[in-house]
Amino acid sequence: MAAAHEEAAAWSEEAARRVWGGAVPLQVHLHDADVTALPPPPPFLTLGPRIGYLPLLIPVIKAHFSNALPPGVDTVWFEYKGLPLKWYVPIGVLFDLLCTDPERPWNLIVHFRGYPSEILSPCEGEDIVKWSYMNSLKEATFIITGNSKSVMNMSQADQVALWESVRKGNLGGYKNISTRLKLAPFEEDGLVRTASTERQHQQSSDEPESPGFGKPCRVPVRLYVRGVQEDLEDIEDAMPVRDWESVSYINRPFEIRKVEGRSYITLGHALQTLLPEFFSSDTQNAEEVDSAAGNSDTTDPSRSSQEAEPASVSLREAEITKKAKVKLVRVQGIELDMDIPFLWVANNLKNPEFYLHICVYVSTRKQ
Repeated sequence: MAAAHEEAAAWSEEAARRVWGGAVPLQVHLHDADVTALPPPPPFLTLGPRIGYLPLLIPVIKAHFSNALPPGVDTVWFEYKGLPLKWYVPIGVLFDLLCTDPERPWNLIVHFRGYPSEILSPCEGEDIVKWSYMNSLKEATFIITGNSKSVMNMSQADQVALWESVRKGNLGGYKNISTRLKLAPFEEDGLVRTASTERQHQQSSDEPESPGFGKPCRVPVRLYVRGVQEDLEDIEDAMPVRDWESVSYINRPFEIRKVEGRSYITLGHALQTLLPEFFSSDTQNAEEVDSAAGNSDTTDPSRSSQEAEPASVSLREAEITKKAKVKLVRVQGIELDMDIPFLWVANNLKNPEFYLHICVYVSTRKQ
């Protein structure tokens, strides 16, 4: 048994290294309207960390294009096939969601003027990206433990060190700080040991552990659901996403509950619980499954407005969706089988803010 645990721990460490080391090759082109020199500058090639954010690449991108930029104040944003890219969504998630046929390098257009404020929330630099990350971490902590105290009580020095480790892709530095939050791993017995329950267990370690020890395990999940043509035979031929209204962006935690006769919870079962509107045409059944998920749309009310708004979009999409069929599921660039254990996915493929980001492609028939 000890050897099995050691092997599992080694695999988890390897998974973490691969998640943190994952990158998307980018080829960034300066938008024609921003070019003020001839000949136009060549595109900029770089690696975008999967767990990172596009605004963090702006300093090196700007340095490359500096001789061709117009005078004035920069308002930088990125575009893919006419779609302005949401800066607070991790690079890897954007790539998995928008590229049905992963193109390498990923060709993006950078703008230094004309910020589309009617589509994108303001991003004035690294500080707002850090704030967005910390806010997501607080949300995840609230989901897992029922409060955000462990994050709220972090010292300023620890907050800076944690953010710097994420910004620089320093897994070792990240672990040194994040392990103090005691948010993971999610336990196979369906329970997560919070700091308070762990102390209680240590104080009574001579007594057998009761089935109710700890809090029910709730996994923070962010789902990105995009539709593709119903009669599509090859997913690579899907039409590109033209606007964010066609993407359902959902914060919906998954509560681990033991099911009699089931050895483990699969990714497929978790998705059926998380997305009942895409797995059932019966509204009543969908409501029952949603209830079984523990009314999991509800998260920390302090969450940021740019992350809360798209939930209403998903509901509008769900109202016109009938018998959707899941065509593809991607997490960290991996096309996952629906029979894979969900807890393995949650523990090994989550992002540094403890959210599991899942991209789901569904073929839908509209009413």
